Amino acid sequence: MSSASLTGRTVLVTGATSGIGYETARQIAERGATVLVHGRTTDEAQAATDRLIATAGVEAGQLCSYAADFTRLEEVETLARRVIETHPHLDVLVTNAGMAAPERHTITADGNEIAFQVNFLAHYLLTCLLEPALTSDAGSRVVNVSSTLHRTGNIQWSDPNRTKRYSRLAAYAQSQLALTVFAADPRVAAVSVHPGICDTALLPLYSHVGVPAAEGAAHVVRLCDPATEIVNGAYYDRDQRVDPAPAATEGRSLQRLNKLASLLVGHTA
Repeated sequence: MSSASLTGRTVLVTGATSGIGYETARQIAERGATVLVHGRTTDEAQAATDRLIATAGVEAGQLCSYAADFTRLEEVETLARRVIETHPHLDVLVTNAGMAAPERHTITADGNEIAFQVNFLAHYLLTCLLEPALTSDAGSRVVNVSSTLHRTGNIQWSDPNRTKRYSRLAAYAQSQLALTVFAADPRVAAVSVHPGICDTALLPLYSHVGVPAAEGAAHVVRLCDPATEIVNGAYYDRDQRVDPAPAATEGRSLQRLNKLASLLVGHTA
């Protein structure tokens, strides 16, 4: 992988406190970018930032930490506001924060199934709110860290919360499919990437063994580089562009998803 300089670029990485998110933040910072390190809590975000300075030799001035718990959409709104106030020009948003759906059907305070909200709706809202900061320059983009499991998913349009028949794998797959569909939205240039099966907290969803998170992160970082030309809505399996699930490219899926998501987050896009 080339380690071309990313000096002068500003990148927000969600879920940057561990796993692929942390490794993505590290690799981008090592290449000179300013990295906005997002964590669920202030303590987690600060700890990740401190670790990058201490162990990766990253300059403190390159890093800013932000906290937002994606199970609370008002915190996502606050995060977007803070980012725009401090960095009105954002080159890349990496939507990496994610969780496995829990064994038991769980609804957030905002009224949404928890994995659908954390993995997709929070990122939908964040992308919409950061749109002014992301569209101001050629090369600006959103890189969605998705999953090959989106292929097993379907979006339950009439019951996105899956109250009737809940399965944690189906709920997780639905959230990943939604993220992959949303990449085709024309408002901002976006792609999705399955970083491979990595040794992170989500490994049990896939397998018993995975490659190091740093290896998966390298595929994400490549797509953050303005030298990597992207096609809006493209889907990558590691470093190969492949077709996503047919459900992700159906004509009406994107319109239906935008309508559903804006209703669920209470934000008219």
